[in-house]
Amino acid sequence: MNTVHVSQVRLVRLDGGGRWLNFMILGACLLYGQSVYAHGSVVDEGDQCIIKIGFYQAHFTIYQPRSGGHDEYCEDLPETGETVFVIGYLHDSLREVLVDFRIVRDRNSIGRFARYEDVLALDLEQDSVFYQPPLLQSDAVFTVLHRFQEPGSYIGVVTAGHPTKNEVYRAVFPFEIGRFPWEYVMWFVFVVALVGVLLWLRFVHFAPPPPLQS
Repeated sequence: MNTVHVSQVRLVRLDGGGRWLNFMILGACLLYGQSVYAHGSVVDEGDQCIIKIGFYQAHFTIYQPRSGGHDEYCEDLPETGETVFVIGYLHDSLREVLVDFRIVRDRNSIGRFARYEDVLALDLEQDSVFYQPPLLQSDAVFTVLHRFQEPGSYIGVVTAGHPTKNEVYRAVFPFEIGRFPWEYVMWFVFVVALVGVLLWLRFVHFAPPPPLQS
């Protein structure tokens, strides 16, 4: 009588081990969500974007009135041309402090992980495409108008002081203009592949069945 071993795929529940796989799947989804909807200090909260300047928060909206009409953008912009940045203060103390706004060209291709230290490494005199000197906005709305001439990668920096202390807070946000968002596509493909592998590990594993007697 011969013993025959047949390799086959069978569905199993990974009980204890499956829990950490569930966490990994959730983490992968959250990772993709953060990569798409969060750029530096600007966060997409669904129906509105929020910019965080230290402990301050403000509504953040971008318009391209000539090409996009009343369409609202959080960061990445489809075209060059006339662009309006609107920051609506959510903290009353922002009305009492000077706020400035700078846009620099991202010549070092830092991208979404840009920090203020990366901005300082640039030549601000040469790489700044726009600078609004400090303004006091008692109406709680800070508006900037700039006409972008070239597509590419840029970094925005918003600086605000403290009403009573000698402290300075900054928000740094990278954004793209007039470029297809290949980075989002690559992130999507990566996360879909990762989730697929994790799901396969979650529900399927190879194991030999009991030997068949013949």
